[in-house]
Amino acid sequence: MLKAVYLSLGSNVGDREANLRAAIADLAVLGEVAKISSFYETEPVEVTNQPWFLNCAVKLHTEKMPRQLLAALLGIERQHGRNRSKERTKGPRTIDLDILLFGNSVIETKELTIPHPAMHQRRFVLEPMVEIAPEMRHPMLKRTIRELLNALPSGQQSVRKSP
Repeated sequence: MLKAVYLSLGSNVGDREANLRAAIADLAVLGEVAKISSFYETEPVEVTNQPWFLNCAVKLHTEKMPRQLLAALLGIERQHGRNRSKERTKGPRTIDLDILLFGNSVIETKELTIPHPAMHQRRFVLEPMVEIAPEMRHPMLKRTIRELLNALPSGQQSVRKSP
């Protein structure tokens, strides 16, 4: 049975756009890439002394279960040169693939939390998500993606780069 999953993709090392496009192409082996947002140039959050990111959101229809999907996404990251064990947390990275929403599931384990615990606080996640799923409801906060974006305080610069 296919599930609708929403992912956040980001890159701030190397050819950021090529990194995102290659990762999106690789997602096709996990299911059907149903929607892709525009790319957004965004300032780094938390660790600010690093290059700006290019981010987007993707809707994926997949038969994978959450842990299987996470393992596959980590594999794609490794394939693209990301080494999570050697890099500084929240530091520069060739590619970052995060599961934002997995249908209406709520999952809290040591290795996986869905919905993504900080998605409602991040403009670089919500702006692309509004393009592809504005009325999708956060399963815990019970608010739409559009409502979450509208509730953000000013700050966190983000510029739409491509359709």
